[in-house]
Amino acid sequence: MATSEETKKKPLWLSMEENLLELGSQDLAGPNLEISIQKIAGELDNAGYNVSGDGGNMLELRWAINDMREVGRPFLKDFNAAIAVLKLEDVADPYLATNKLIEDMGQTWPKLKGSARRPVVIASVEQARLDLLVANAKGMSGDQGIRYLIDEKVASEVITVALEITEEKLKEVNAEMEKELAEKERVTTLLSAVEGKTDQEKVKHLFENNVSEKLIIEMAKVDQGAIDGAKKAMEAELKEKQRLEEEAAAKKKEEAAGPSLDKISPEELLEHIEAIREIMEFSDKENEIRTMCEQSSLPKSLVDIAVSDPDKFDELEKQAEG
Repeated sequence: MATSEETKKKPLWLSMEENLLELGSQDLAGPNLEISIQKIAGELDNAGYNVSGDGGNMLELRWAINDMREVGRPFLKDFNAAIAVLKLEDVADPYLATNKLIEDMGQTWPKLKGSARRPVVIASVEQARLDLLVANAKGMSGDQGIRYLIDEKVASEVITVALEITEEKLKEVNAEMEKELAEKERVTTLLSAVEGKTDQEKVKHLFENNVSEKLIIEMAKVDQGAIDGAKKAMEAELKEKQRLEEEAAAKKKEEAAGPSLDKISPEELLEHIEAIREIMEFSDKENEIRTMCEQSSLPKSLVDIAVSDPDKFDELEKQAEG
């Protein structure tokens, strides 16, 4: 019975085939044959398998050697060669690839069709696919390789080791991709609202909802000409929108500044000057005076006088009092 960690994971038949791979034709000729059988059995015993003391296992070893002698080469030579020539398109579906490989090789090696050997074939095909994916990823620039492996559902721990990146970097790229996916879902919803509309109307709708040109082209399935056409059609509308925004900003700024000096009634003027004088008793620093006056909603026209020519308040008070 196998006892080591390695032999617990690897089936006996595969360990036998690995040992047979090291044999040459001279090892299987004449008296060397039995010597080779005993030597391999002993090596398997040492590896944790019970071969020499188990009649069934010993018989399986002899059958494997007979198969090798009949074909003229070790099974693993054919198997490893078949795995080595696989391309990514061949292993897109590992289970279909496994079926094909077993069917093809089973003509020469019938025992490969047995259910006991199928898990090893599947594992080898899946590993070949992973190796091909990693090779592709390593040839990509920037974060594209990381994105590629994430899209291919490669395990996180495999990505970090294969591409020699930190877990933090992987999390960062994952977050970016999730953000992009959320944006695409938003755009899909926006497009559903203009289904059946012209390309120009679709582009205009997406522009109005702050979708990037790149994503518009990708998801609305339009070309750069449609983008440029929509921009031109929206030009006048955008200019008017900008004018209204600037006008609103100016009005807001004017309202925040308060009325000009000539628009303040005598009664309000006296109240404002008194309030400013009280503030100036707390501080003589311009920025502090302006801040407190702004918090009290006092007119900027009077605040400017307070920090530049406070003596003028006496004159203004006399005018206001008549």
